[in-house]
Amino acid sequence: MTSGEHAVPTPSDLPVYLKLAMVTMIWGGTFVAGRILSDALAPMFAASLRFLLASIALLMFLGLARIPLAKPSLKQGLWLAVLGFFGIFVYNLCFFYGLQHINASRASLIVALNPAVIGLASWCLFGERLGRLKVAGILLCIGGAGLVIVNRDPSVLQTTGQGWMGDVLIFGCVLGWGIYSLFSKGLSESLGPLQTVTWSILLGTLMLWVACAASGDIHFGALSALDIRQWLSLLYLGVLGSALAYIAWYDGIRKIGATRSGVFIALNPLTAVLLGALLLDERLTAMMCVGGGLILTGIFLCNKPLARSAAKAI
Repeated sequence: MTSGEHAVPTPSDLPVYLKLAMVTMIWGGTFVAGRILSDALAPMFAASLRFLLASIALLMFLGLARIPLAKPSLKQGLWLAVLGFFGIFVYNLCFFYGLQHINASRASLIVALNPAVIGLASWCLFGERLGRLKVAGILLCIGGAGLVIVNRDPSVLQTTGQGWMGDVLIFGCVLGWGIYSLFSKGLSESLGPLQTVTWSILLGTLMLWVACAASGDIHFGALSALDIRQWLSLLYLGVLGSALAYIAWYDGIRKIGATRSGVFIALNPLTAVLLGALLLDERLTAMMCVGGGLILTGIFLCNKPLARSAAKAI
């Protein structure tokens, strides 16, 4: 495969699967955290603060681990700027502005389209083979995620006023993330996931702060009005949801490819539902369980089927 996907999942892939599952579980909470902040801070300012915290966390980690920041070549620097623009700048503007128009459940429903977008783009751009079982797995992930979200919050199917604008903006997150995932593999292999994430976040953060200053959205006084829940949401977004999660995500793409990694995003809504049931005493219905089963089946199909065909070829 020209996209660099592994043909045969091996036992050594299990830690990658667990890591990707953990990452998407963390990301399941970013929509709630973003929604909490969307009423307190201007979208551009919230995004800039999020990745300022992520940048500080990454640089501190490099310093504590005594890992020098790599010096990318000119070509690598240009690609890192592209990743920073689409994966950090565009994604986060769409994320925070979108959450001003629609709720977190509807946003997560749209983001559940990510596996399909990544899979189709891999096929169109890199000639990755999409077998029947892999396509079926992607569809099951999307269907299962939709079932979980709609059963948790039926209002996600209702569009009001400017809701369409929120839908378009959140779909912009999907496109930005697809580009960030698909074009990262070469850099992750040459620079490593840690250096790739650090540089793309540093450059994306710079873009956010320049745009924030140009638009006059920098208001440090607003920080004094944040309550503890909003501060924790900001820290969650910056440190867990960005710095740590992005490194683990890039490492997963480097090892098993963008399409097989992408289907794990379908775990986001399932995680939100399970945490709600465990921590907030929210209801867990039979249809939500069915949706969760579809998601897990879809992930299995996307990561398993090529093992058989490869075995026959030996």
